[in-house]
Amino acid sequence: MTRYLREHTSPPVFISSAVVALALVLWGVLGPAGLSTAASAVNSFIVTNFGWLYIFSATGFLIFVVVLMASRYGRIRLGPADSKPEYGTMSWFAMLFTAGMGIGLVYYAVSEPVSYLQEPPVGQGGTPEAAQNAMFLTFYHWGLHPWAIYIVLGLALGYFAFRKGLPLRPASALYPLLGERINRWPGFVVDVLAVFGTLFGLATSLGLGAQQVGAGLETLFGISNTTPLQIGLILGITSIAVVSVMLGIDKGIRNLSLINLWLAFALMVFVFVFGPTRDLLNTTVANFGNYLQNLPAQSFQTYPGNPAAQEWQASWTLFYWGWWISWSPFVGMFLARISYGRTIRSFIGGALFAPVGASMLWLTIFGESALSAILLNPANRLAEASTDTGMFVLLQQLPVGAIASVLASVVAIVVVVLFFATSSDSGSLVVDILTNGGDPNPRWQQRLFWAVMEGVIAAVLLGAGAASGADALSALQTASILAGLPFCLVLIAMCVGLMKAMSTERFVVRAPELSPMPGLRAAARPAGSVLTANGNGNGKHSQGEDTSEHGEPADGSGLDDQEEELDPSLGETTVAEFSTARTSSST
Repeated sequence: MTRYLREHTSPPVFISSAVVALALVLWGVLGPAGLSTAASAVNSFIVTNFGWLYIFSATGFLIFVVVLMASRYGRIRLGPADSKPEYGTMSWFAMLFTAGMGIGLVYYAVSEPVSYLQEPPVGQGGTPEAAQNAMFLTFYHWGLHPWAIYIVLGLALGYFAFRKGLPLRPASALYPLLGERINRWPGFVVDVLAVFGTLFGLATSLGLGAQQVGAGLETLFGISNTTPLQIGLILGITSIAVVSVMLGIDKGIRNLSLINLWLAFALMVFVFVFGPTRDLLNTTVANFGNYLQNLPAQSFQTYPGNPAAQEWQASWTLFYWGWWISWSPFVGMFLARISYGRTIRSFIGGALFAPVGASMLWLTIFGESALSAILLNPANRLAEASTDTGMFVLLQQLPVGAIASVLASVVAIVVVVLFFATSSDSGSLVVDILTNGGDPNPRWQQRLFWAVMEGVIAAVLLGAGAASGADALSALQTASILAGLPFCLVLIAMCVGLMKAMSTERFVVRAPELSPMPGLRAAARPAGSVLTANGNGNGKHSQGEDTSEHGEPADGSGLDDQEEELDPSLGETTVAEFSTARTSSST
């Protein structure tokens, strides 16, 4: 056993992560109320005293990735200069979208805009203006900011792993700042934080997903949404995830993500066609414009002097920013793993704008459909629907036959299950990479272990919460978000380290093409004349003149007619050269 751990894992990270996971699970089972109280108290302290840091850093990450994409560093490849992308654009997008945002969009697409309509941070609720602001705030929480957070970590890991040859682990992105200490306790702490946020974030999401699927079954077929049903659903979703992760990325995660993406697209088109189509077309344009117009001001908004709005921000915005940051090791590492060979510009552009555009379209179709129904009839059932049932209540109210409505709801349940399965299988792969020292192709036994572990944690805490009357899953979710504060500082350090590392890259500059004028002049000069260095034909030689037959440039001019066509990205530096450059820079 000791030999296996030494050869196939990173023992400090694996053992420390296992101990922390076991301790928190036992706390959640034996004293869920105490875990909930402690996690809530610490979380309240963080959002009260460091909420400004979340707001400022999330916006800073967005500015950082946009500037980096537009700079000359955008030509750098996540791999050698001649590397090519490992996955096609559609497969790549399907995997990153389902891992990063898919399940949350299904879970909150209806309930979140409705909540903002009824209880906005400022202004009166229940009005058309409140509805427009509700969609803007939903876009704000699910738009550019979370993907910028993911991109920072994914880009740093992809760069240092595929271009510099370092292990695929978060600590590697701090090599310019820590050097070889990434292989000692400072690096191990960073990796354990990443495991902590990823493992418990996935486990709690799996439990919440089972609750939503159970609510859908109860709404459609009258099946009681009991704890045994939810535990059975967790086991079923975990089984799908286990099969997917055992098949690997190419045969499992990739194919499951594509199936899920097309089913979600079909569901969205169904709601668009049978919902308020004309209003959806108008509001889609208006929502995009409103988002772009108000995003700069909202990005730095902390509501000074408005306690009610600050409380709303702590419950929503700061919760989301902490959740995205604690979730970033999972999504960021998975993004890096599937993005080998892409340039920084294509990586940022694809991971930032494509999923955000798809998310906004999805949120508009589902969110605006619900808001329109409530504005027309404030007593509509959607106004009182829970987060678990909002999607299914909306589908039941579409002007279609009962059979079509039931089929659409069944498709929604399948989409929820597959979204959770794709998050679980890709998360299991990431946790295994984190605990095995950064090997991007871990052993199947370890992938199986972590996939099963996520389901076991969710099922045990769900059962313990039902037995004690406390919500152990939500308590564990709050506890996992606490990793967001220290990891926020880690992400800032990654930005600094990434820029320091890229400054050592050697860009290749093509020499300008030769002008045809010297050759034309040589052909036109009288026989016996000589072309001087300044291009004037005469019969005298001067020092430095070009006496070649066809007027080619003289030796030493820096232009070589045999120059190769080089990749314009840049010359590569090895880890050793990079380390030397780092030492020289420090000196």
